[in-house]
Amino acid sequence: MDQRLSDDLADLPVLLHEARERAARFLAGVGERPVGPPPAPREPVPLPERGQGTRGALEAFERRWEPGLSASPGPRYLGFVTGGSTPAALAGDWLTSAYDQNAASGGDSSAADLERETVTWLRDLLGLPAEQGLAALGPVRVLSGTPHSSVGKALSVLGLGRSALRRVGALPGREAVDVERLEAALRELDGEPAIVVANAGTVNTADFDDLRAVAALRERYPFWLHVDAAFGAFAALSPEHAHLVDGLGAADSICLDLHKWLNVPYDSAVQFTRRRDLQARVFRNSAAYLGPLGDRPDYLHLTPENSRRLRALPAWFTLAAYGREGHAEIVRRDIALAARLGERLAAMPAYRLLAPVRLNVVCFTLASAPEHIAEVARAVAETGEALLTTTEYAGVPALRAAFSNWRTTEADVDRVAKALERAAG
Repeated sequence: MDQRLSDDLADLPVLLHEARERAARFLAGVGERPVGPPPAPREPVPLPERGQGTRGALEAFERRWEPGLSASPGPRYLGFVTGGSTPAALAGDWLTSAYDQNAASGGDSSAADLERETVTWLRDLLGLPAEQGLAALGPVRVLSGTPHSSVGKALSVLGLGRSALRRVGALPGREAVDVERLEAALRELDGEPAIVVANAGTVNTADFDDLRAVAALRERYPFWLHVDAAFGAFAALSPEHAHLVDGLGAADSICLDLHKWLNVPYDSAVQFTRRRDLQARVFRNSAAYLGPLGDRPDYLHLTPENSRRLRALPAWFTLAAYGREGHAEIVRRDIALAARLGERLAAMPAYRLLAPVRLNVVCFTLASAPEHIAEVARAVAETGEALLTTTEYAGVPALRAAFSNWRTTEADVDRVAKALERAAG
């Protein structure tokens, strides 16, 4: 483990106390703090290579950023319709990051039921009836080899419809798109514009499209190239795997999830685009009380949200604390741990790998009765030793083990392997 991470883990209670003390000082003085100090423009400093640990990041934050923050939780912040945080809400927010639950699914946590109860309370508070949904609209040409399930959902949210997505096929035995078949699909469009969604790390096997080859097709066909790099973009931090993201910079837009391999709390994601002008045309909000678009538009002009929490702060802290080296160590270690589990499974007669361990995901099934793999998942979960998600790969019921946590060690992999061995009987 990176030394700064190891030191911070050992010192975690003290570091959390120091963060609490800083927060308490801020809140104690918020009533007399300048309510909205005009921020002095600051140019970004280079990403630290080694980082300075959490204590150093706290000190840098207090020196570089804290003086310019507004007193928005205070009693005289009247510019927007913005409430402060009640003591209970603040405690809940801190616990949200500490428990770091993915509330999107109720399969492994009571978080989803907590959210349902909260929504029910809010509905009752306001005297509202149960909500009803709306249907999506209209077609559009969207091509992809092995699209993530969220792509269809996004098309539905946009009103374009899930039927707009066309799978063009993957290479034999792979989840990477067949570039020749993709070109044929583009040719059939006869010059009409399209969106191509490429993968930098698929869900089941962490497979990568040939991004440079896909991007080269734009020389002959008009399309917008979006790359789903939710976790795969971080392969760039491993010298042995950086070639997998070769060509990523040629994309028109890229998305990645920071709550995955950057190890910040849910929910945190970043989108990059070559065409910020188009983004501003879509999301610009014109109102007298809002600032002008300008050369450096506020993010409310670039995203669907007009108001949101400071999601970037956890990412800033972890980058300041551990730098490039610290996060590269996490990536390299998780890749090695995935390979270790793959080797352990390959040596067990009860299991077989369904794909090579390319990066940080291990996809496997039962050697003789794949249809019973879900029972294995339940058996392992019931031991409390590990949680692996079920999936289907090439029509075969399977399990996937995805390594992205900064705490995971070889000893953890060995415990998971033993649990799997016992579950197979």
